[in-house]
Amino acid sequence: MPLAPQEIRTFFITTVTANRRPLFKVESNAQLFITILRENQIKGRLELHAWVIMPDHIHLLLTPTPDVSLEKALQFIKGNFSFRLKSKPPVWQPSFKWHRIEDAQDFKFHREYIHQNPVRARLCPQAEDYPYSSAKSLSPST
Repeated sequence: MPLAPQEIRTFFITTVTANRRPLFKVESNAQLFITILRENQIKGRLELHAWVIMPDHIHLLLTPTPDVSLEKALQFIKGNFSFRLKSKPPVWQPSFKWHRIEDAQDFKFHREYIHQNPVRARLCPQAEDYPYSSAKSLSPST
């Protein structure tokens, strides 16, 4: 199956830990996941527009590069994390949910949704205060 043109290859992704285990309450796990996101971007596998790491799930807004399918991009991220975590029990639920971004308004809506997720979950007062989110890097103080 041919890949879609790049301009319609941006996706909002949600993936959940196995049994909703709060793996990312452990700072080293969250930092490892951030490292893996950055490595995949540096390797040219995807463009990462926004992300948040919640205690038991993640949200990503990403565009796979033209030679990488969405499934492969998530395999690079989830598989690498699982491998490097060296966890005995399963790390992830086997699938992920995705939504293809339709236009600039849809992009903006999902980016805001991602950044506000920790605020809605009462993990922080403002999106910029949450340490495991791309909103933190948008803060004027950083």
